[in-house]
Formats: sequence, C-alpha cells, structure tokens
Amino acid sequence: MEKNPDIQFRSPEEIKCYQEEQLAEALAYLQAHSKFYQQMFEEHHIDINRIRKIEDLQQIPVTTKTDLQLHNEDFICVGKEEIIDYVTTSGTLGDPVTFVLTSEDLDRLSYNEFLSFTTTGCTRQDILQLMTTIDRRFMAGLAYYMGARELGMGVIRVGNGIPELQWDTIRRIQPTCGMVVPSFLIKLIEFAEKNHIDYNACSMQKCICIGEALRNQEFQLNTLGQKIHDKWPALQLYSTYASTEMQSSFTECSEFHGGHLQPELIIVEFLDDNNQPVAEGEAGEVTITTLGVKGMPLLRFKTGDICYHHTSPCACGRNTIRLSSILGRKGQMIKYKGTTLYPPALFDILDNIPLVKNYIIEVYTNELGTDEILIRIGSENRSESFAKDIKDLFRSKVRVAPSINFESAEYIAKIQMPPMSRKAIKFIDLR
Repeated sequence: MEKNPDIQFRSPEEIKCYQEEQLAEALAYLQAHSKFYQQMFEEHHIDINRIRKIEDLQQIPVTTKTDLQLHNEDFICVGKEEIIDYVTTSGTLGDPVTFVLTSEDLDRLSYNEFLSFTTTGCTRQDILQLMTTIDRRFMAGLAYYMGARELGMGVIRVGNGIPELQWDTIRRIQPTCGMVVPSFLIKLIEFAEKNHIDYNACSMQKCICIGEALRNQEFQLNTLGQKIHDKWPALQLYSTYASTEMQSSFTECSEFHGGHLQPELIIVEFLDDNNQPVAEGEAGEVTITTLGVKGMPLLRFKTGDICYHHTSPCACGRNTIRLSSILGRKGQMIKYKGTTLYPPALFDILDNIPLVKNYIIEVYTNELGTDEILIRIGSENRSESFAKDIKDLFRSKVRVAPSINFESAEYIAKIQMPPMSRKAIKFIDLR
C-alpha cells in the first residue's frame, strides 16, 4: 500500500475525497475477489460504479457477525498459498471467526500500529514493554510488536500477568512505555506497594491501554482511569480501540479527546438499529469498511460496538473523525426493570468500591422472560449491610439495583481467567 501519514492533518474535505478514491479501489477488489460480496452485489443489483461518495454506501446492505460466522470462507479473497497468518476473533458474542492475512496485510497492520504509536507521541527513543499476549491466535499482540519495530522502538515481550516479572523488567531495562489492559495496572500498583517499589519514580512514562475504557463520554477519566491516575499521576494513560475485523485502530493523541480515525486504512460510519446514520451527539454502532486489506476485506461491517463520534478539528492538528470510549456492545445491552444498561456502566460503579476485590456480572432470563442481573463479588466483607450499600450505590447511579452474591476473590479470579482466555472475563451473558 502507498503510505500517506500526512492525510490525517489535511482538511476534512481533502480527507473525504482521498477516502472516496480508496473506496473505489476497495469495491473493485471485492467485486473481483470476494465470493460473499459478489453474491451480495448480484442479489441486490448493486453497480459498484455508482458508489462514488461515502454517503452512497447506504445503498449497500450491512455485513454482520452472523454473516461472518455462517460464510467465513466466502470472505477470503486469496488462495492458501498467499496466506501468511491465521488469527481468530475473541468470540465475545458467539463462536470465534477465523481471519487470514497476507504478507501485504501484515505490512498494513504494522503501519497501522506505527501510526497509533506516533499518535500517542512515541518515538524511536522509546522502549515498549508489551504486557499483552503475542500468541493464542491474537492479532493485536503481533500488531503491537510489528508497529513498534516499524517505528524503531525497542520492545520487551513480557506478555500478560506476572507482576513480579513486569517490575523486574522495568528495573532491568528501563522501558518508557507500556502496552497493557488498564485494570492490570492496578495489580502492578498493588504489587509495588507491597514490595516497597517507588513506581512514580520508575522509567515508565506512559501506557497505551486496550480492552477497557479509561474515560467517559465527556473525555473525563472514569473510575478505573481515575483510580490509576490518583495512585500513579506520573503515568500518562492513552486509550486505543481496535478489533480483529477492522485490522486497524483508533488511538488517542495527547489531547485525550477521543480515538483518531486513520483515513488510509478504514472508513467508519455510525448507524442506528435501522442502519441509518446517526447525528453527531447520538450514540451509534461502529460500522467499518476496510481499505487496503487483501486477505479478508470487509464492507459496511457492523462491529456491535456502540459509541459517540466527533468531527470538530482536534487541537493536535488532526482533522479526522474521533471516537468516544465504547459505551458497550449492542449484543450485551441489558433491559433491567425498564432501564437500558451496558456492562461498562456497571463496571464503573464496582471499580469505585474499595472493598470489592473483583467481580463477575451475570445476566440471565428470569421466569418472566425478562433480563435479570446477578453480580458475584469477591470481597472479605460479606455482610448484609455491605450488600445494601452496594445496592444503594447502584440505585443512585443507574436507578436500579441488581442481585448480589459474595464469593471468595480467589474463586472469582479463576472464573475471570479460564485457561484458554486471552482477556479477563467480567461479563457473562446466559440469556
């Protein structure tokens, strides 16, 4: 692919024109190589030559996770001899889907993370401590490594978990930047405090965080982000949002006002339940069209992630669309006693209760056929008064109170990290 890192700093009109040129190439590639999209275009009488503007995409049906699960192989656009890497989605809302990448796709993935790291201000003088897995068919860990290599950063592949090894690495090699799930930073802080490590004086200057929100929709630190910042104020916290399907990411700059679109790599729409665009200021489902992907490109793919978007210029100089933190996943929406909730809103409340060590939120269908919430909490305090305090806090924040069960923190920890999991599980949907 032809790289154009300056496009994100051009005017919104220039960015849109550039994306529409790339869209024409992407549609022609799908018409020539994708069995799934060839059938879609034929079935819906779509002439790709009439799709010239981003707004024209509304003439094309959306692609769903169900499409990917039912027709996985029909999305593959290359022969097996061109496939270099196989990965799977994490299967948050169903069976994992296999994705294939060509050598060009790996180069594109590397370039995406190069852009992501530079958005956060990283340079080749930085040393990155990679605190996520690079194996288990996980695309992101490989992407972080390759992007850091493209930028010229040193990389220490520590992997996830094991606070003792993380701190030993920080002491020995003096990394300046971490790639991490933010809740793990709480564990690093707790280990440091128990072992008299002055973490505010260590070499780590910033962390790029995945998998969990750090900020609310007004770009203020949420409970988790504030808890980390209060303990470790010297550490800058950046969010990055991505998925296997999009093969690219949205990363915060030093203004911390949302994750920036990379116009070379992806087109993004924000749609309602009827697949109509939502206005700025309304929550919509992130819907993506990949640019420059060869192995498994996607067109108008609905990710299931709900967020707000912003189009005003950023003080950093970029004029790209910015995404808020993810409100939640569409398939995880809970209708509880007349109130619509997403798991992150519940996480934020529980993360703010000091005596709650860990937790699992379970949602199931009760005998009336409606949603029921059970929160299983790991805590040493298991009194009725503590349970009442938790319920009162929920009522004050989200107007409803779920059922509470107390368990041992060790038992909850085992449920959160089953042997084959790549991410900590805090939400279980039994509906």
